[in-house]
Amino acid sequence: MTAEYRVVVAGCGGMANEWISYALKHAEIEIVALVDLRPESAQAMAKKHGLTCPVFTEVSQALAATAANLVFDVTVPSSHFSIASTALEAGCHVFSEKPLAETMAECNEIVSIAGRTGKSHAVMQNRRYDPRIRSLRDLITSGTIGRTGYLGANFFLAPHFGGFRDAMDSPLLLDMAIHTFDQARYISGADPVSVYCQEFNPPGSWYEGNAAAVCIFEMSDGSVFCYQGSWCAEGAPTSWEASWRIQGERGAAIWDGRDMPYAEVIADHQESGPFLHEYVRVEGAEVEMAETFHHGCLDEMFRSLAEGRPAETDCRDNRYSMAMVLGALESARTGSKLSIAEFIRGV
Repeated sequence: MTAEYRVVVAGCGGMANEWISYALKHAEIEIVALVDLRPESAQAMAKKHGLTCPVFTEVSQALAATAANLVFDVTVPSSHFSIASTALEAGCHVFSEKPLAETMAECNEIVSIAGRTGKSHAVMQNRRYDPRIRSLRDLITSGTIGRTGYLGANFFLAPHFGGFRDAMDSPLLLDMAIHTFDQARYISGADPVSVYCQEFNPPGSWYEGNAAAVCIFEMSDGSVFCYQGSWCAEGAPTSWEASWRIQGERGAAIWDGRDMPYAEVIADHQESGPFLHEYVRVEGAEVEMAETFHHGCLDEMFRSLAEGRPAETDCRDNRYSMAMVLGALESARTGSKLSIAEFIRGV
């Protein structure tokens, strides 16, 4: 019996294991080809997972030789536009690792092709699929802290990767900040309106490019999102999920990125006009999820196909998270505040 989803996996590096392991758990998904510029990498991946599908060096070859209807793009960022455009034009849906593409023009073109072909293109934003951040979002959307005015995320870590990140011009903003920026959009339910960014390379940094940044975003709900981050911050590390404070009119929601979130809100039945209010703590509710992180995001992507709707991380939505990254870089380059809408339209 032919599987409902016939998948070409493009890119057979370490991250492809997550995607393939998900596919192998589901009877309706069949991997029909593996693609990698290094055939030996694809062959090794096939052997590791017991796959008998053919191996190719170009995604176009794989699509021509199979009846694929879906491509997993797990290639390097510089290949994402080529893979996406080739697959969409061939009539395939695309599920891709982040980022959507390397430039705003390429992001816009992917959105355009997906719309014209009627095919789905969704991006892996695995950090949305964490029960703790879903609990934090519930504290906001339930009105626990009242109307939101400020979101702050602190991200301070010191990973000694070695390799390509050490040589990148903007390793923090280009490689990591997309996660935190996308989380801010998810938590707030708002999109970016403008950005001012200053990036720099602190003393002691082992990166060639700027490994730290401060960004101020105006959001579409009138709130302000402030990001402070460094990838060369030795001592007192935050979690990889960042450390969050969301300030509302009745209180604040707090998440350290490790434990469950909570809120502190103004206690009821206080005397009018105190100098400082008393507060009560509200614990974030537990959120049940069948799958989390990569597999949780893939669950949502496949549900969206089955239900005939855009995925939560559809390219049309994810373009705004990418605009935060690329707009921040442009603001840092010019030293000026940048309109996100004009930036998206003007490329």
